[in-house]
Amino acid sequence: MEALKQGLDALFLLLGAVMVLAMHAGFAFLELGTVRRKNQVNALVKILVDFSVSTVVYFLVGYSVAYGTSFFTGAEQLAAKNGYELIRFFFLLTFAAAIPAIISGGIAERAKFWPQLIATAVIVGIIYPFFEGVVWNQHLGVQAWIKELTGAEFHDFAGSVVVHALGGWIALPAVILLGARSNRYRKDGAISAHPPSSIPFLALGAWILTVGWFGFNVMSAQALDKISGLVAVNSLMAMVGGTLAALVMGKNDPGFVHNGPLAGLVAVCAGSDLMHPLGALVVGAVAGSIFVVMFTLTQNKWKIDDVLGVWPLHGLCGTWGGLAAGIFGSKALGGLGGISVSGQVIGTALGVAWALLGGVVVYGVLKVTMGLRLSQEEEFDGADLSIHMISATPEREANW
Repeated sequence: MEALKQGLDALFLLLGAVMVLAMHAGFAFLELGTVRRKNQVNALVKILVDFSVSTVVYFLVGYSVAYGTSFFTGAEQLAAKNGYELIRFFFLLTFAAAIPAIISGGIAERAKFWPQLIATAVIVGIIYPFFEGVVWNQHLGVQAWIKELTGAEFHDFAGSVVVHALGGWIALPAVILLGARSNRYRKDGAISAHPPSSIPFLALGAWILTVGWFGFNVMSAQALDKISGLVAVNSLMAMVGGTLAALVMGKNDPGFVHNGPLAGLVAVCAGSDLMHPLGALVVGAVAGSIFVVMFTLTQNKWKIDDVLGVWPLHGLCGTWGGLAAGIFGSKALGGLGGISVSGQVIGTALGVAWALLGGVVVYGVLKVTMGLRLSQEEEFDGADLSIHMISATPEREANW
């Protein structure tokens, strides 16, 4: 029976890893559909290469930083218990690789290729796994300190803060240091619209992410006997809440509508194992509203050219998710309890501060040493031709 359980747990987690791996196709198509046509190839290449760099770095360094497990042993040891530790690495790698995929959307259309790969290596090798280990592996005694102070550890079941807020808040200084796209904000105060190149591709990306997210959340149990229908339905309700709120707040704008479910899912990750489904619906609706309002403010009023809105979507909605777990996870609002609002505030604040520090240091150093941005001519031609020397539709352009 023990051997059967080991095999089923390994299969369960492997399916989760594959579902979250598929989410990276969602990241790629969401960016492809949002950027202008001359940057579509770059969007596709970046996500795939970022994932590949993340895999190598997380295998060699990051997983050990977070969990103290090294893979520099014989294959016989690695294959023990159906290779569960290897599959666990695969599953958690897909989370780690989401960080550069998130950042990619914010810095799209004007970022150099190779400096971003270096940033990916540092973020996935050190910055992300350090905080991952603090929250999910009791590193430095931070969780014990929070529990002693507030009565409960910081709770983040599937990564609202550990993954999404971290990615969004690292992206913010990257976007600011990079600067806005050329002619996005004119000297006369006018704002040049850069509409999405393909709503169907944007929608496809959102749907792939949405479906894969159920692997992201439900399989975070990491064992078959810990699977919870509560996590699945809470994820569903938050997705729906985010969609409907974005529909209303965004006045039926398809870009907002298709990012709405993602906002809801980002926010519900932390407390999806604690909340009542109606609480999850509210959490998702608030997240959808946050995305629409803050995306509009950052783009139009504050003139922060975050192309896909990754800071509002992942940074702010992830932050809200960390706090919402403490609110809607309480028994008073139908949750399972065992959670502290003040503990959630402390843990979330630590994540935001660490991400900001990491983003400033990594992208600040790269800006000074290598430069972050394409030349004005390269940006005008587009990242596709400037970096990859081919456009998304070369045959059609040749005919023109």
